[in-house]
Amino acid sequence: MSQVRRSESGLPIEPVYSATSLAGWDPQAQLGEPGQFPYTRGVYPSMYTGRPWTMRQYAGFGTARESNERYHQLVRAGTGGLSVAFDLPTQMGYDSDHPLAHGEVGKVGVAIDSIEDMRVLFEGIPLDEVSTSMTINAPAAVLLLLYQLVAAESGVAGAALTGTIQNDVLKEYIARGTYIYPPKASLRLISDIFAYCRTELPRWNTISISGYHMAEAGATPAQEVAFTLANGIEYVRAAQAAGLQVDDFAPRLSFFFVARTTLLEEVAKFRAARRVWAHVMREQFGAKDPRSMMLRFHTQTAGVQLTAQQPEVNMVRVAVQALAAVLGGTQSLHTNSYDEAIALPTEKAARLALRTQQVLAYETDVTATVDPFAGSYAVEAMTEDLQARIHELMDTVETMGGAVAAIERGFQKSEIERSAYQVARQIDSGERTVVGVNRFVVTDEEPYEPLRVDPSIEAAQAQRLETLRRERDSAAVHRALDELRASAAGTGNVLGPLKIALAARASVGEVCDALREVWGVYTPVEVF
Repeated sequence: MSQVRRSESGLPIEPVYSATSLAGWDPQAQLGEPGQFPYTRGVYPSMYTGRPWTMRQYAGFGTARESNERYHQLVRAGTGGLSVAFDLPTQMGYDSDHPLAHGEVGKVGVAIDSIEDMRVLFEGIPLDEVSTSMTINAPAAVLLLLYQLVAAESGVAGAALTGTIQNDVLKEYIARGTYIYPPKASLRLISDIFAYCRTELPRWNTISISGYHMAEAGATPAQEVAFTLANGIEYVRAAQAAGLQVDDFAPRLSFFFVARTTLLEEVAKFRAARRVWAHVMREQFGAKDPRSMMLRFHTQTAGVQLTAQQPEVNMVRVAVQALAAVLGGTQSLHTNSYDEAIALPTEKAARLALRTQQVLAYETDVTATVDPFAGSYAVEAMTEDLQARIHELMDTVETMGGAVAAIERGFQKSEIERSAYQVARQIDSGERTVVGVNRFVVTDEEPYEPLRVDPSIEAAQAQRLETLRRERDSAAVHRALDELRASAAGTGNVLGPLKIALAARASVGEVCDALREVWGVYTPVEVF
């Protein structure tokens, strides 16, 4: 008798599914129609039959000028949305000349120190035509306001801007580590962003609640969704505690998930996530606006599954992962470049990644009909199984007092680390096959020449900051920073004074330091 195969979430996969696999299953209650509660079949009635998903490419490296050139290349290649990668100092709220920034400037994303850099980053980009996603968390408000200020300079009003800031700090405490402030202050800042964007940037997605980084750290699909939705519940509660009505901000919430090569489970995961969130928003928070119940999400193919060995094989992995995202009903998609396990993607590799999406959209028939997997015995049964496991994990988080309390106890982090360890052991033992790594290995691979970031960027950014500080109105900057500190110490919305400080040419590090002085910094609890 053959051993039962299990999914990435540890759930059994049956060799054959049939009608008996769905005994007692109610298609009307569990599925509904596309664009209708509980949105299992997609958040819009027509899905891709009307138009394809937004094709994003995540890019940003070195200086703002180099990244701007890559954005123009992507726009010419047909991308409909830009996704900005920021370097680690920017993500942590440090200027490029800060001692802690040494050696990291421009390495994993673009260095943005002030409004001057943001102007260069988007020079010549039609911000009223391109949707921009910014992968930034603790300093999300800072980068969003810089974007708004630069758009206004080019005559684009806030009401015309579309895009997303990641702005999900809770997952930073769980899986990634680019946090600044303690949870309470971080949740206040996020609530302030919700309130600000409601009037100033009404089409902007104010948060992208992310499971992607948890998956990259080793979370199973069930853990990825459960911990992400638990974080979403925490953000909704924080916004309500700040006096916001759920239907005033929930329609602008969005999510961010991974797409793995395990296509069937990934499709089931996306379907289960939509269904769970719809019920949470309607039954737990009393949402009335249908848009508040829709789980709209961006997907990125799984970087953690890319290999440095035989990197060309990653093209196949990315195509399968992208297909899983599309069949799962994603609203936007980034496809990784095949060389990203080695270094920053070359222009040719980035273009090929975009072409992968375009082939799916325009050369296959997956856009011809809504929800092709509806009624599949296998996918529907796997969706039911995943939903049960997601609820189980969410209930555990809730019994601990919610996502923040569970984070402080190290629950999510320890669960993810346990899963990651199990996968590593399976790869080492050969129980799990990774093509080119532990099976089908070649020993005579041709050398690959990666894209490299010029180390002189750090000195150039430091020089730009020195010039900025010398030429700006220092008295105006100091007054604005004092106002920002006072606002942070009070209860008002900090985005107003923050915007004034940035417009006065305060640097990213200076405004983040002002908030650090008032709110402090987060120190993680060690879990043994």
